[in-house]
Amino acid sequence: MGDKTKKWYSLNLGKTKQTEPCNCNGTSSRAENNHADGVDQVLNSSMSRRSAFKKMTAGLAIGAGAVHSSCNMFSGSENKEKSQIEWKEYFKGNYKLMSDDEKKNTVDRLVRSYELRTGKNIKMSSKDADSQVLFGYAFNVSKCQGYMDCINACVEENNQDRSSQMQYIRIHEMADGKGFNFEEADDNYYHEVPAEGHFYMGTQCFHCDNPPCIEVCPVQATWKEKDGIVVIDYDWCIGCRYCMAACPYDGRRFNWKTPQIPEEEVNKNQHYLGNRLRKKGVMEKCTFCIQRSREGMNPACVEACPTGSRTFGNLLDPNSNIRWILENKKVFRLKEDLGTEPKFWYYMD
Repeated sequence: MGDKTKKWYSLNLGKTKQTEPCNCNGTSSRAENNHADGVDQVLNSSMSRRSAFKKMTAGLAIGAGAVHSSCNMFSGSENKEKSQIEWKEYFKGNYKLMSDDEKKNTVDRLVRSYELRTGKNIKMSSKDADSQVLFGYAFNVSKCQGYMDCINACVEENNQDRSSQMQYIRIHEMADGKGFNFEEADDNYYHEVPAEGHFYMGTQCFHCDNPPCIEVCPVQATWKEKDGIVVIDYDWCIGCRYCMAACPYDGRRFNWKTPQIPEEEVNKNQHYLGNRLRKKGVMEKCTFCIQRSREGMNPACVEACPTGSRTFGNLLDPNSNIRWILENKKVFRLKEDLGTEPKFWYYMD
């Protein structure tokens, strides 16, 4: 095992650094808001004046609609219920500050809202991280042939917009002998693969142990979970894209429109912090398929890879495949000099 890998184990294995955003008087914002309800969190969240105005205006519009519907004697019971759900959803708190009961209630509301809109049922989880798990990922550059099965599986699994071709994963085609030069790489190739004289390398969110994207978020809409997964609360994201600019790995995507997915293609097995249906104007990214990984399954991209170039597992399990790779292969990580400590390694046979 290389010196850099050993260094990572000695500093990081078995623990995660949970960054607590602080306000100007030196106290933790999270501690201050720990008992604040959704209304307090919405009105007191830190954001620009323009964003705050837009947020409050939208809230007033929702509230006015809810009051109008509930007071209208001709309004049906389902319309009233929809309005009540919209009101409660708007004023719910940040997910990471919710109690278990609050998490259950908001998940139940979203499930019911989908049923009222479509007449269909979905299954949504709010399962928390396991304290004995720290997820990691390894990519075998020697095996990848550029087939992009992983991308297709990711799109379907994570309910990504079809018309805009939203994709969390990139497969870069690189010329032999030029090293890992992403500036000259092609990730929009449309020819038969593998192409002679080229190799392939995948990128996505690397779920850094020290993620810069979290530090720049003005509303604490993104954070790192105990199992190492970096997540986003879509309902708290204001779409400022600071996190997108801060990520050195091009791991985040901004959706310019409400994701459109044919009803028959919607993956109805969802997680609140993962592949649930998103609204327009928020950030999206790989979550290591949190709806799968927290149930003991591999992410969709790992299962779909026809060459076995992707490995996912628990870094705290000494018998896991990911640990074997880190201990027996010559591994490297991108841009290690930045100190982001990504939990995503590359290696070759």
